[in-house]
Amino acid sequence: MCSAPPRLPPSCPFSSPACQVLTAGPHKASCQGSSPFLHGQLVVAWVSRGTWGVQEPCWELCACCWCHCCHPKLWDLWDERSVAFVLLTSCLHLCRTATTEMGALLPALSLLLVLLAVRWGSGASAAWASPPGGCKLVQSTMDCTGRWLSSVPGNLGADTEELLLDDNTLQVLGNASLLSGHHLRHLSVTRNRLELIEPGAFLSSQGLHVLSLADNLLFTNYSLTAAALSALPALRTLDLAGNLLTEDMVSVLLWNLSSLESLSVARNIIMRLDSSVFVNLTQLLDLNLEKNYIFEIDQAFEGLQRLQRLNIAYNYLPCVVEFGLTQLRVLNVSNNVIEWFLALESDDLFELEVLDLSHNHLLFFPVLPRQSKLHSLLLQDNELSFYQRLPNGTSLANVTVQFLLIDGNSTSTTTVSLWEEICHSDLSSLRLLDMSHNQVWYLPEGFLAQMPSLTHLNLNQNCLETFRLSEGDPLATLVELDLSQNQLEELGLEVGTREVLPNLQLFNLSTNRLQELPPGVFTHTRKIATVDLSRNRLDLCPRPAVAGEVKSPPCVDIRGVKTLTHLSLAGCGLGGLRGHPFQGTSLMHLDLSDNRRALSGDPAWLEDLAVTLRVLSLRNTSLSSPGTVDFSSLSGLSHLDLSGNSLSAFPPSLSALRLRSLDLRDNLLPALPPDIGRTWLGRSLRELYLSHNPYNCCTLGWWEALRRAQGLRVPDGQEVTCSFASRTLSPGALPQPVRRSCLWLTADTALLYLVLALPTCLTLLVAFAVTFLMLKQKLLKMVKSRCGVSSSY
Repeated sequence: MCSAPPRLPPSCPFSSPACQVLTAGPHKASCQGSSPFLHGQLVVAWVSRGTWGVQEPCWELCACCWCHCCHPKLWDLWDERSVAFVLLTSCLHLCRTATTEMGALLPALSLLLVLLAVRWGSGASAAWASPPGGCKLVQSTMDCTGRWLSSVPGNLGADTEELLLDDNTLQVLGNASLLSGHHLRHLSVTRNRLELIEPGAFLSSQGLHVLSLADNLLFTNYSLTAAALSALPALRTLDLAGNLLTEDMVSVLLWNLSSLESLSVARNIIMRLDSSVFVNLTQLLDLNLEKNYIFEIDQAFEGLQRLQRLNIAYNYLPCVVEFGLTQLRVLNVSNNVIEWFLALESDDLFELEVLDLSHNHLLFFPVLPRQSKLHSLLLQDNELSFYQRLPNGTSLANVTVQFLLIDGNSTSTTTVSLWEEICHSDLSSLRLLDMSHNQVWYLPEGFLAQMPSLTHLNLNQNCLETFRLSEGDPLATLVELDLSQNQLEELGLEVGTREVLPNLQLFNLSTNRLQELPPGVFTHTRKIATVDLSRNRLDLCPRPAVAGEVKSPPCVDIRGVKTLTHLSLAGCGLGGLRGHPFQGTSLMHLDLSDNRRALSGDPAWLEDLAVTLRVLSLRNTSLSSPGTVDFSSLSGLSHLDLSGNSLSAFPPSLSALRLRSLDLRDNLLPALPPDIGRTWLGRSLRELYLSHNPYNCCTLGWWEALRRAQGLRVPDGQEVTCSFASRTLSPGALPQPVRRSCLWLTADTALLYLVLALPTCLTLLVAFAVTFLMLKQKLLKMVKSRCGVSSSY
């Protein structure tokens, strides 16, 4: 880095009064200050005005160029190489027209260009290979996310195409912030404190395509920010979400952005939209207005002729009437307070493919376009019902509903017979219909006949009491049918020569009042794979004969349904399973939980599932004896749920299985086998649930073995407890006194008796030795007298 100007010939006018004024006066402060861009503007202005003379202006201009190039502090701040080059070139151009005294200066200026070129060549790679502030440079993307930056890094690479400044503390994007961003295409400044974008901030980045300014404070200086945005002729995507913007502010910000294709103004405080908000956005394809406070829309989208996706979810729209956006493909007006939806009465073809009216207050089925490409209709969580007939038997077939439409000073009335208007809607392309969580208690006659392409029908959480299927209903394409959580007491099936629901794969009838199903209901579904019959009052065939019964009670026969892989019978009140109720099936997932008598019969039915079964749930089935069910035949089982039973010992047949998941919660287990870690089960287990059992704190060898097992996870390990002397403790943090007490309680009985008898034996031995020593003299004399032998001394 150069620190001083080279020595020039005495004739160089750097010593002239004007040049001294330039380099030592107020302009010097500008050169040495923190805003070189402002001084650069000043120099360019001087060149353009041309109001100076011939000789001195050149020296002064060149002196200022030298300030830009060689001032040590300024070099770190000034990173716009092209502007510096223009300034130096302007110096040379003016000096070529000066007097002969300038001849001595031209070599110096040439040397200056050489020094500048050397500076670029030698320092550029180091400057841009190590981005500032800990930023990461990956190819053409500079990632400065979460670096606590208060300004844009000064030495951006000339080839940077994407700059990420999210989660920082920027408040202003100044005119000099992006001077080196000539190739910038994507700029993200979300979640900062941005209040202002100065009008010239994007003058060097006019090729910007994507700009994300979400979650800032742009409402404070939106008019100046609008001036900055107007300098982006190539902008395609703009995100202004979460900036506390009103509709008037949005109108100003978008005034000159005719190139926009995608716009998000979500999470602002927009309340009303009219035709002035989105003027000139003729190229807009995608508009996101969700999570505002919009309660009225007055011809706001009429000029958006190319608009294809519109999101107005989470607002306060009370209704949608005269919907006429024929070019729209996706409309999301969910989570509003809409009570009715009326499309424009027109024979024009609507391009609408997806309509989301979920989570509103719809009272009637929406009046849809007469011609459309609609394939997904979402109506869940409304108050929708049909009113051709009421639950008390009253018929309203000839009753009409009138809608009063007020538009300014004009008033019009629309008369609609809603159940007939359904027939006028075009539902021929509909593949998904979700009417769950409504108040539907019947379906109008011919309602499903309008949907020959329907593949997914969801009617759960309604008030249906009956549902009839016949071969006349065009449901040949139906793949999933959900009738769960209704009040179904009857499932009607009219079987003729043709198949009913031939492509059905999922059938959910859970949580109803069904006691029987039509005979052979599953034999007509060639592809049925998943059936949920849980929480009905059903039993499986064959049922055991009961003495005194003239006619056997109804049952559900699934034998021979080869395609069936998932079956749920939880909470059905099943009697003891006998015979072979699952024979001929390919069940992989079986749920028998909450059936307290299901295992009271002959468990031979498990043999029919030995090859295919992978997941078995026997939760809360009154399983108490570890030998009640022999699991050893289920060699392919990977997930087993035995929670909520009364097991007092670990079932020994589990040790040979290679389970991945085992649930033993809420039983009466005092311990697990101490060698569980060495069995096939211990080696294969990856997930084990053990809480809410009365484990013995003195028999926790199995717990230590499980903790040492590699790859095994006990998700409820923090809830596992053990008992000791009426105390509840954590197995992983037993106090030392408890551990010592457990050692005594678990020691070998023979060893314990030996330890207890040892002090008594030692006492007797010591007493005998003392007695012997005290009576030694007398005993010797007694022996001698008895033997008659004299001793010589």
